[in-house]
Amino acid sequence: MPKPAVVKSASNTLRPGARHWRNVLLGALLAALPLMQASAEDAVPGSKPRSMQEILDASQPADWRTPDNKNLLYLELDTGRVLIELAPSFAPAHVGNIRALAKNGYWNGMSINRSQDNFVVQWGDPAEEEKDRKPLGRGTKAKLPAEFARKTKGLPFDRLPDVDGWAPEVGFSGGFPAGRDSEADAAWMAHCYGTVGAGRDVAADSSNGTELYVVIGQSPRQLDRNITVVGRVLQGMELLSVLPRGTGPLGFYEQPSQRTPIKAIRLASEVPKKERVGIEVLRTDTPLFAELVEARRNRRDEWYKHMAGHIDLCNVPLPTRAPPPKPVAEKAKPKPKKAKKAKSARSGAAKPATTSR
Repeated sequence: MPKPAVVKSASNTLRPGARHWRNVLLGALLAALPLMQASAEDAVPGSKPRSMQEILDASQPADWRTPDNKNLLYLELDTGRVLIELAPSFAPAHVGNIRALAKNGYWNGMSINRSQDNFVVQWGDPAEEEKDRKPLGRGTKAKLPAEFARKTKGLPFDRLPDVDGWAPEVGFSGGFPAGRDSEADAAWMAHCYGTVGAGRDVAADSSNGTELYVVIGQSPRQLDRNITVVGRVLQGMELLSVLPRGTGPLGFYEQPSQRTPIKAIRLASEVPKKERVGIEVLRTDTPLFAELVEARRNRRDEWYKHMAGHIDLCNVPLPTRAPPPKPVAEKAKPKPKKAKKAKSARSGAAKPATTSR
């Protein structure tokens, strides 16, 4: 009787590159299972999947976080205030310098000097000559290491279910969009809309945090791991994205009169409490956020006729809100006053009545 043919496993015939991508796709599928399961469990017959707004309306206080005021920058413009959350877990040296610069009032009175269409706006000292530049001030460092990526150990990571062309894995870490390569033991913040980075020269370690930029266009992910990312804008992007575009090379303004003046850049922790802005950010490590991601991956609104089944890292919304008002505690009802006891004419103290046989 002839022996059955032996079928070789595909894993034995894959080339190293193909095996890598098979593992990536398998990992993405496994990561998607919790979301798929949650979606299936929620899909009760006859029920309608919740919209993003319905999901947010159903959120609980534990689904939100309050940024640390030591990591919150207020960029004050004539048109309003921009809130920037710093990311010390990714760029500790740069964030330390930025905190010191803000405390020293380094950017106060400077300007936004560049607005390049579909790319970035950038601010800092407009002086071209080093001798004309403003001193950094107390507690700062003129030289910083390049902080393009960090080790993965100890870094929380809320992974998205879909593959990405720029990283083996993408997701969120502490509320920041990020990429991760476990084999290379590296994680980095991604260049999404609203990302804040530190400008540099050709040398990798030529940034000191004085020149900052914000992405205002299509996500330039080619910058990932090529520049130090220090945070992202939480509120006020509309004030930056509408700035007049510069007409010089790379969108720099050619005339000083074209620049947007900066009133001040301050740490929220240095601002009087009555002047601070209350803000909460949706956490990315909760079942509610996973439901929100799925709602955006597969739009079930009546208007949509085709569900994409995919979402790009930079298209995942990261909602913020003003803290809801605290419930007013009910005032305790006043206790009824006790009736005063009759005083004895003799002793001034009330005595109980007695009976005799």
